[in-house]
Amino acid sequence: MPPCIIEKTNGSTTYATRDLAAIMYRARTYNYDKALYVTSYEQILHFKQVFETAKLLGLDKKYTDGLEHVPFGMVQLKTGKMSTREGNIIKLEDLLNEAITRVSKIIEEKNSNLENKEEVAKKVGIGAVIFNDLYNSRIKDEIFDWDTMLNFNGETGPYLQYMYVRTNSVLEKANEIPSIKNIKMELLNDNSSINLMKEMYNFESIVKQSAEKNEPYIISRYLINIAQLFSTFYNENKIICEDKDLQNARVYLTYCTNIMLKAGASLLGIQMPDKM
Repeated sequence: MPPCIIEKTNGSTTYATRDLAAIMYRARTYNYDKALYVTSYEQILHFKQVFETAKLLGLDKKYTDGLEHVPFGMVQLKTGKMSTREGNIIKLEDLLNEAITRVSKIIEEKNSNLENKEEVAKKVGIGAVIFNDLYNSRIKDEIFDWDTMLNFNGETGPYLQYMYVRTNSVLEKANEIPSIKNIKMELLNDNSSINLMKEMYNFESIVKQSAEKNEPYIISRYLINIAQLFSTFYNENKIICEDKDLQNARVYLTYCTNIMLKAGASLLGIQMPDKM
């Protein structure tokens, strides 16, 4: 590994000097167990050098062992890499506002009578940007594409939110959530119900994997899978039906899906609209 330069010949500091000072400050101020440095993969060597040098600061081993770099890929336009020098960059504020504006137009075209259109557009627009950023492994470069991001039928944030809204619609028609004590789970014996329940059982382990690996995409892809399995369940089963026991079982499975989609999206920082 190349040496870590912490002082220039003229006595001035470097990025490494200031990062080392920050480590000392954070250790003394926050008494942290783990300190995550989330930056682009272009900084991998820098933080390897800094973390190794930090072992010479005289800090408790707990603090130096708790240093971890979480690198991520770059966001690129269809035309190539963004560059401040070339002026082809997109500011986050402008990006979010544009996403909200585009979703507002889609809502006007598909459901102009929707209440709270501005609030829904904000949740869907911002959710689309977040989900697009967290859907792939963080180390991969991301191609920014509006058409892909705002697709309501693909593996996207809007699709996830749409399936959540569909569960809301079912629960609204059912008019009540049955008690789990009254659910006859043995009635959920069709393949689509079984597949959905099996996948839902993995929620806890998925969240743990995501946290241990610092990889949000594990949750993102899992939620898409849950949404797709619910879509199959929804299409293959009449949830509101004459058989009250069967209806209660299917409504409760829908209720569980509803909770799981909202909880998972919340972990990603995505808000779910009640209607779309």
